[in-house]
Amino acid sequence: MSSATWDALAATPLPEVRRRAAVMDELAEVKPVTVPGAHRLAWNDRGGQSAVWYFAEDGRVLLLTFDHESDLNLYAEDDFDLQESFYEGVPESLVALVRDRPENYESLNLTDSATGRSIHYAGGVFWYDGTRWHVSDGLAEYCRSEGADLFVDSGFDYCLRGYRFGHELTVETA
Repeated sequence: MSSATWDALAATPLPEVRRRAAVMDELAEVKPVTVPGAHRLAWNDRGGQSAVWYFAEDGRVLLLTFDHESDLNLYAEDDFDLQESFYEGVPESLVALVRDRPENYESLNLTDSATGRSIHYAGGVFWYDGTRWHVSDGLAEYCRSEGADLFVDSGFDYCLRGYRFGHELTVETA
C-alpha cells in the first residue's frame, strides 16, 4: 500500500487537515453541518465524487470518499452487507456518525431491507484515532481480495487532490 497523498495526509497536523477541509468545503459551497458528536465538512465536484470529513469532538476523524466511476462504487450493487463491511475496524462511535442518518448530496444512504437500518455509501473509509490515520479493515480486505487499487478505486487520490496535502494550500493555489 503506497500513496503520496496518504503519506502527505498522515504527515499533516490535524488542525491543518481541518483547515484544509474547511477551505474545500467553502470552495464547494457545501454548508458545514454539526451532527451529534462531530462537525461535518465536505467537498464535491458536482459530478459524483466527494470527500466527507467528520471531525469528532474527541479528536478523532472519519473520512469517506466516493467516486461514482470506480469499481468501489457500490451504489448500483444495492448490497447493504458489503457496504457495511467497508466500515469494519472503524470504532462504532465513528460509524454511528453515518449510520441511520439523513442522506445528503455527498452521502447517499443504502438501506437494509430486512432491518430498515441505513448507512452512507462510501468507496473509501478512513479514520484518524487521535494519533494516526487508518484504512478501515473491511475496505483493505476487500481491496486485497478483489485486486482493487485502494487509493485509486476508493476515490481517495482523486477526491483529496484539491486539498493539496504535502503542498501549500492558499487562495492562490486553490
